[in-house]
Amino acid sequence: MLRRQFLLGSTAAALLADDEKPLGLKTTSGVAAEVYCGEKWDKPFLYPIRTTSGKVLSRGWPVAPREGDSNDHTWHRGFWYGHALINNADFWREQGRDKTSRFVLKSKPHVKGSTVVLDLSMQPPTGPALGSATQDFRFSDQGSVRLLDAVITIHADAGKALTFGDSDDGGFAFRLMEAFREDRGARLRNSEGLTGTKQIWGKPARWVDYTATVDGAPAGVAMFDHPSNLRHPTRWHARPYGLNAANPFALKSFDKTATTDGTYTLPAGQKLVLRYRAAIYEGTPDIEQLYGAFAKS
Repeated sequence: MLRRQFLLGSTAAALLADDEKPLGLKTTSGVAAEVYCGEKWDKPFLYPIRTTSGKVLSRGWPVAPREGDSNDHTWHRGFWYGHALINNADFWREQGRDKTSRFVLKSKPHVKGSTVVLDLSMQPPTGPALGSATQDFRFSDQGSVRLLDAVITIHADAGKALTFGDSDDGGFAFRLMEAFREDRGARLRNSEGLTGTKQIWGKPARWVDYTATVDGAPAGVAMFDHPSNLRHPTRWHARPYGLNAANPFALKSFDKTATTDGTYTLPAGQKLVLRYRAAIYEGTPDIEQLYGAFAKS
């Protein structure tokens, strides 16, 4: 089995490489998702997006292609985090390691039951790491609703500030199966009562919900922005083909008439904490009620 060695202070940690098996996160209903974070991948992701009864709502390609899958944007896999402009380095797209950047494991993933914590280095194509990130994910089941709590912490701990540029390509994101395409009947809506991607893309909202008919019954994924987050309520990269991302750094990218852009600088030595929750459901739960519980947490 191939292994890479990373020097962590005085300790060498052996990490699984290309042949690394994904790590399962288990709830009372079974395996909620698997964590992919090996050397093969440029950033960690959780896959598949699965309901408590086992229905898979995420696109299969490129991890486990299914008939009829679209094959655009190889970096759209389950749930993940990234941003296209951090000190002018691209941590969103994956266009070759000589061009785009990576979140690289610094130590073995910390897995316990339905929770995983990933300590990551923010590695540009050349030169030293720009900073580090901690990604903390936890699943829990409440009846027919599966909750994913995500805490993304960015650390400006490499002796320099981190500047997040104004780009709509970024955020905590998910990519769903073809049934969640708007042109195939999916319903996209936000907490402000707006529906359809033309109305909700780039608009501030507490939550955004995608719902569709899957195997003859309603199912969907709603994502929540915590009130403690930077620039809450956040704006949303809500696309009609099943992509949605909570993105606090895009202003002009979403609204060309905006007088200021969304650039944000995290001073050296500081950290930025972003909290999100996703509700993966079957049926028609009260999304506003689910959000309210998260907002109080």
